[in-house]
Amino acid sequence: MKKILILGAGIYQVPLIQTAKRMGLYTIVASIPGNYPGFALADKVYYENTVDYEKIIEIARDEKVDGVVTAGTDVAVITVGAVCDALGLRGLSAEAAKIASDKSLMKEKYEEFGVSTARFRRINVDDEDYADKLAGLEFPLIFKSVDSSGSRGITRVDSTDEFAAARENVLANTRSDNYIVEEFIEGDEFGAQAFVQDGEIEFILPHGDYVFHGDTGVPIGHYAPFDVSDDAVEEIRLELGKAIRSMKLDNCAINADFIMKDGKAYVLEIGGRSGATCLAELTSIYYGFDYYEKILRVALGEHVDFSCAKDERGEALLTPNACMLLQADKTGTIQKEWYEAPDGETYAVAAETYVVGTNAAENGAAETDTGETDAAKTNTAETDTGDPGENSTADTTDHSTTDHTAHVPNTGDPDIVDVQFDYRPGDSVRLFHVGPDRIGHVIAKGHSLDAAIANMNQALENVHIEIE
Repeated sequence: MKKILILGAGIYQVPLIQTAKRMGLYTIVASIPGNYPGFALADKVYYENTVDYEKIIEIARDEKVDGVVTAGTDVAVITVGAVCDALGLRGLSAEAAKIASDKSLMKEKYEEFGVSTARFRRINVDDEDYADKLAGLEFPLIFKSVDSSGSRGITRVDSTDEFAAARENVLANTRSDNYIVEEFIEGDEFGAQAFVQDGEIEFILPHGDYVFHGDTGVPIGHYAPFDVSDDAVEEIRLELGKAIRSMKLDNCAINADFIMKDGKAYVLEIGGRSGATCLAELTSIYYGFDYYEKILRVALGEHVDFSCAKDERGEALLTPNACMLLQADKTGTIQKEWYEAPDGETYAVAAETYVVGTNAAENGAAETDTGETDAAKTNTAETDTGDPGENSTADTTDHSTTDHTAHVPNTGDPDIVDVQFDYRPGDSVRLFHVGPDRIGHVIAKGHSLDAAIANMNQALENVHIEIE
């Protein structure tokens, strides 16, 4: 039996873990301790900080793993690269991982290779005279941490009066000795999922983004296809190719952010892993293959075919789809949550199990104080900070009772692909501000993009969550 090491046990690593189990792989998960749903699924758990690459390399060697991978987080990417180099595994190199995890290095590489990107300045964290170095950049500007994701440590500023608060936000969300300030390019923001294998880009899927506007834009949902011209697609392919080569990315998923302005594609940043916010699911549905499985197979050393599904005439079957995060409108404790399916069935989420019945929402779920107040379970690897433990702790216990996520078992409509609640009654949640504050998601598909979006919106209307 082959062994796969997955870094992180949060919401965005759970589908990767589930797919590995379905493939018959011995699945080892490494993460800091916490209320993380991936622990319930693993064959073996190591309670370790995923940024401690030396410890993770030691675990990988001891376990003789055949591959290492993560999903939905940048924080563990450096460790993935370090393990790949140390054990000769297939995946992005340590050098590429370092560039992909440091926005300052990334931007310097873009300039070197002629990638179209926003003008920027690199600022040391202890530089009190940083404002003088921003001369020549035009407002609005973005203050950005170089080593965080999930939209943390990022603030848009429109005047010098906002510099101090933006800098404070950066310093509160970085472990680096520098940060960047870049021009905010005003245009149509969109993303793209892609995969590079043996130096070749296997596919590029541009997708539209739904954005929550706080200190900066925070993605809360996506849709595909994204309506761009053939010329724009070629522009995206050209700039993405230059960016990938500049970063030396290979044998890994790509999560890219772009701005389109006046027909020109500007690369904002690229991650060497699959995107969060249901982007891997979006890719799977659109192309008709299991994207998580393909990511795992590449990590295990296979050369993978990324061809999309085809009909009997050999024509591509591409399925429009859309997804949206569930968000709390206040900080508090969940009292009740339920979903009203189109067929009239109601699914209420209880503290541990579903209560199914047409009056379940009125009955509610038993309110229990689980004591779990760590809302960071949505993105485990993102929160791996602080000093790693001195000793590695391995656990092969059955964790099956610790998973607090809940999927609606039957949405009542085959085009409503998934309705997931990340928390249960009695759990504490936060007012939505950044991506890790999510409390669930909805994914829908349709015969057209308009139909997919309509199905998603209908599902969102059928979700009810009471917070006090």
